[in-house]
Amino acid sequence: MKRRAFSSASAALIAATAWTATGVQAQMKKPEEGTDFLALPKPVQVEAQKGKVEVIEFFWYNCPHCNSFEPALEAWIKRMPKDLFFKRVPVAFDDSFVPQQRLYYVLEALNKVDELQLKVFNAIHTDKKDLKTQDKIADWAATQGINKAQFLDLYNSFSVSTKARKASQLQDAYKVSGVPALGIAGRFYTDGGLAGSMEKALFVTEYLAAEVRRGR
Repeated sequence: MKRRAFSSASAALIAATAWTATGVQAQMKKPEEGTDFLALPKPVQVEAQKGKVEVIEFFWYNCPHCNSFEPALEAWIKRMPKDLFFKRVPVAFDDSFVPQQRLYYVLEALNKVDELQLKVFNAIHTDKKDLKTQDKIADWAATQGINKAQFLDLYNSFSVSTKARKASQLQDAYKVSGVPALGIAGRFYTDGGLAGSMEKALFVTEYLAAEVRRGR
């Protein structure tokens, strides 16, 4: 889902190959502010503990670009530097996005994100399931072995509602213009439109994390 147009060629590249640091770093120039990434005018509060650099992926389950990016992102998460603190934030550009925001936070509450994140994308983009409403989402969750009553209790809980609202606030604080996108250290923002591809956006993310370590 885009507010800024992303390259379909970039999405195809991400879907076909996982990002590897050595290959990308050998080809890419030093990222430039205003071109490859933006510095936020006002820093955003982070959750990462001292000594950790927070990296956020902003996403939407129905977004085809997020779906294409997911395999590369999951591969990157497994090998990212040890001092990075990674978290996902589901966006809501309008009220129709909120059910899937809540879906993510229910999975998080059940410790099911690692198990089911890719399966949600596959259900929507491969199996063509409509997961846009509470009832349809709950029915799908039941097929994954989640008790439907428990799912709905969490879905409508104060905790999940609060997390969804805070996700939207964080999205606005980072001035997210499309997904997938990455926020770094509460201070920087990049996406496929700025960096040229989400492959390069991951390179920019590691570059900025290194700059933060050096005290930038």
